[in-house]
Amino acid sequence: MLVREVMTEPVVTVPIDATLEGAVSRMHDQRIGSVVVTEGNDHVGIVTETDVLVAAHEAGRSLDDIPVEAAMSRPLLTVSPETTVRATVERMRDEGVKKLGVADGIELHGIVTHQDIAFAHPELIREAIHLEERRQDWEGSTEEE
Repeated sequence: MLVREVMTEPVVTVPIDATLEGAVSRMHDQRIGSVVVTEGNDHVGIVTETDVLVAAHEAGRSLDDIPVEAAMSRPLLTVSPETTVRATVERMRDEGVKKLGVADGIELHGIVTHQDIAFAHPELIREAIHLEERRQDWEGSTEEE
């Protein structure tokens, strides 16, 4: 299974000069756990719910007083839409992140999260069973020759 089959789209963004209040408002309105941060036409980072909590705790100020830039994770790590889910999970583990942008060159197509992968889990199991059956059929046909 490929990332393009499980990613979330469209990408919800906030400009780098927004406050965390604006980012949280976007997350709440869209019922999502992160927003991609843009600077001009570039996707420069991501703000997650965890980033907001940490920044608010550390700053001890209103979310209106904390700039997105101070709390965001950067750079926005990405994978190709053609990356397998397995390779994506390995990248998330290696990078210590739960969300990756899905980009083809400079164009951002979506976001893939642990949740997207968990929801696709039944389909991934079916795909693995199908591949194993195909492998067994192939091995059986080469043994008979």
